Amino acid sequence: MPAIAVLIPCYNEQAAISKVVADFRRVLPHAAIYVYDNNSRDKTVSVAREAGAIVRAEPLQGKGNVVRRMFADVEADIYVLVDGDATYDADSAPLMIQALLDGPLDMVNGARQSTTVNAYRPGHRFGNWMLTSMVSWIFGNRFTDMLSGYRVFSRRYVKSFPALSAGFETETELTVHALELRMPTAEIMTPYQDRPPGSVSKLSTFRDGFRILWTIVVLVKEERPMLFFLILSALFAFTSIGLIIPILVKFLETGLVPRMPTAVLSMGLMIVAFLSLTCGLVLDTVTRGRQEMKRMRYLDMPAFCPDKKG
Repeated sequence: MPAIAVLIPCYNEQAAISKVVADFRRVLPHAAIYVYDNNSRDKTVSVAREAGAIVRAEPLQGKGNVVRRMFADVEADIYVLVDGDATYDADSAPLMIQALLDGPLDMVNGARQSTTVNAYRPGHRFGNWMLTSMVSWIFGNRFTDMLSGYRVFSRRYVKSFPALSAGFETETELTVHALELRMPTAEIMTPYQDRPPGSVSKLSTFRDGFRILWTIVVLVKEERPMLFFLILSALFAFTSIGLIIPILVKFLETGLVPRMPTAVLSMGLMIVAFLSLTCGLVLDTVTRGRQEMKRMRYLDMPAFCPDKKG
């Protein structure tokens, strides 16, 4: 039987954490359930401990910091990552784990399917669709809910995940890591429900949305430098051409060069365009080397074999 760890990052979830621990204890009776508290100011720690969870703390604020700590500390064959707000369906966990084992896969994403009107706010729904579409276009179309906080991972995935983000943008990083290494993955629809009374969302639609958008831009620069700098190069080049065309037309008509500062600016922009293209070519080679190293680190982790574990 595989060793299963349920990982629950928490911040001020005293109203929900007892139900989350109890639900996952019911559907996964042999799993170790870890609650990592992130400087809660309420009774999250004591409630989680009373519910029977293994409680640990991460002092650095932010979900990404908590995920980094959990992945580093906990040893298991299969990891179930779920938010501590009681909005995700614990009954889906065995199905997601079985899909991971049957694949075998490295990640199963729990795509949210709202069961009530208020569970999934319209702003969050639109933002999730927009950001998921951007990642799908750039890195590959394999997920419909990139920002889901409910996932099942293999040990290979967890121990090769770099975990660089600090906040809610960690879901984006989790998705891109799987897409970049072309890991075998799947997505299962899971019910998504309202928070219990007294539980409040920590996600800010605009602030965290912009942080996630910025994370996507940074990941494109890091993982797709040729695309990133090619776009910059094209913008500079077309701007340069747009500025120089009227000057060239005037020069052909009169033999004079009007608006000398504009001509100099156009020349400078074209130089920057060529420099951007050169940066893209160089960094693309560097990125390929980094991806090979990450792939080798991933392959260093032995794959879980159910037949051997029994």
